[in-house]
Amino acid sequence: MKKRTIKIILSLVLFLVSFCFSSSNLWIHRLLLILSYLLVGFEIVKKAFRNILRGKIFDENFLMTIATLGAFAIGEFPEATAVMLFYQVGELFQSYAVDKSRKSITSLMDIRPDFANLKKDNNITKVHPEEVKIGDLIVVKPGEKIPLDGILLDGSSMLDTSSLTGESVPREVKPNDIVISGCLNLNGLLTIKVTKEFGESTVHKILELVENASSRKSKSEDFIHKFAKYYTPIVVIIAFFLAFLPPLFFGFSTFSAWLYRSLSFLVVSCPCALVISIPLSFFGGIGGASKIGILVKGSNYLEALDNLEAIVFDKTGTLTKGCFEVQKIEAVGISKEELLKLTAYAENFSNHPISFSLKKAYGKEIHSHFITKTEELPGLGISAIIEGKNLLVGNEKLMQNKHISYQKCDEIGTILYVALEGTYVGHFVIADRLKEDAKSTIQELKANNIHQIVMLTGDQKSVGEWVAKDLGIPTVYSELLPNEKAEKLEKFMSYTSSKGKVAFVGDGMNDAPVLALADIGIAMGGLGADSAIEAADIILMTDEPSKIVSSLKIARKTMRIVKENVIFALLVKFFILILSGFGLSTMWEAVFADVGVSVIAILNALRALRTNKLK
Repeated sequence: MKKRTIKIILSLVLFLVSFCFSSSNLWIHRLLLILSYLLVGFEIVKKAFRNILRGKIFDENFLMTIATLGAFAIGEFPEATAVMLFYQVGELFQSYAVDKSRKSITSLMDIRPDFANLKKDNNITKVHPEEVKIGDLIVVKPGEKIPLDGILLDGSSMLDTSSLTGESVPREVKPNDIVISGCLNLNGLLTIKVTKEFGESTVHKILELVENASSRKSKSEDFIHKFAKYYTPIVVIIAFFLAFLPPLFFGFSTFSAWLYRSLSFLVVSCPCALVISIPLSFFGGIGGASKIGILVKGSNYLEALDNLEAIVFDKTGTLTKGCFEVQKIEAVGISKEELLKLTAYAENFSNHPISFSLKKAYGKEIHSHFITKTEELPGLGISAIIEGKNLLVGNEKLMQNKHISYQKCDEIGTILYVALEGTYVGHFVIADRLKEDAKSTIQELKANNIHQIVMLTGDQKSVGEWVAKDLGIPTVYSELLPNEKAEKLEKFMSYTSSKGKVAFVGDGMNDAPVLALADIGIAMGGLGADSAIEAADIILMTDEPSKIVSSLKIARKTMRIVKENVIFALLVKFFILILSGFGLSTMWEAVFADVGVSVIAILNALRALRTNKLK
């Protein structure tokens, strides 16, 4: 960039100085113009001849070379130099635009870990992350990136996850928490047990996705490349006939004028604005999305999102947090605090998610010496002796089985009934909690003309219908197996228009087949299963449903920019081509139609990178 800028400045100086000799010394004037031309045009001419030898004739290098050398041949030295000079200014703008877009994506490459501190027999060795195996212990010091996914064994810290999720607020981690690679350790010394090899780690998969995103091209990009392939030779042939046919009828004394028109026609015809700006628009859209924690595997999925007609959601882990929490405590004969304490003690040795939710709600240290005995009652619950008292914790069947009189609870969720010394003392309502932005996401999708919104869940009907009603989802299907989810999705896909697309949003291993089947598979990437992330086309690193709306807006903005560039470039070029054919424009207008349009289209494409104000 720096070398090219210096060359352009020197060339411009020589170009301007040459006009000091335009009337006094024509040879010096032309020599300075030739030097100015060589500074900026030598590489273009060299590329053109090299491509001709390789059989690649009809590209922008060929068009610029033949147009400018032709202008020299008919004595239009200033215009030949100006065309090449301004073409290079346009190329400089293009390089800047591409570089800025690429940096927004390759900033993700900063998450690539350079090393891992492998701990063996109290010795720490710095090794490449690929050398670390599952089960090995690694140490991450403050200021270092976590190189591999694992479970935190020792230490606590705040992690900067912004490079993965786009979120600026650090996340606190403590022993037994899952930590993912690519996060920056801010303050504590961490000892981590590795659970995934580097090739399967979060950071490696993200880098792989970003690096391969451009390989999946949209239909718009394919069309433009095919268009340029046929368009360029056609305009070269038209320019050839424009130069030689009219002189046959009007006399060869007019050859110079028709050749000038032909050369202007060639300059205008260069399809750079389309060939460069359209892929750049998609590249910008993907880069802008990655900055806010949305990974898009290819520009074709942005194009598909623009045609979204229906969206189908999984429930658990997608619209809900996927973790049980105590929603309500009802105590009879004892205090709520005492009921919670006794139940947490009874559940102390269980690894069931419901047990974790009770222990979390209690939030105090459990002294296991007060627990004399615990027994799992399959399909019923737990029997325990706490501080010498017999405690039963379980479902309705447990109460009925033990002939205990209880107050039936009809609230939505998992109900745990508790009996102390054979007497009912209360119950707990435990349920999955909705994600904070789930309701607003559904409302915004409707506001963005996505009216076909469906929820598919394997959960019981009452829970599914309650969640759907609370969120405002009009259609819900409950108690579905994975293959039944796929059947329902196929049914919805058959209802859409020929251009309409259906997206499925999920996070679990059982969602992978449905994600792969959908036109657009969207996975929760933070805590989602590897198989779901692998099968998805778009990954939301923050697990926030609201990012679906952001993805939709980015896709629509990107496609709007693409259409603007196509229409603007074709209209201006078509208009100037007609003027050039009739001799009503000079090379200056031709330069604007080529370089000017390219610069404007590229600057417009850069807008796709901006994601702070999405409409």
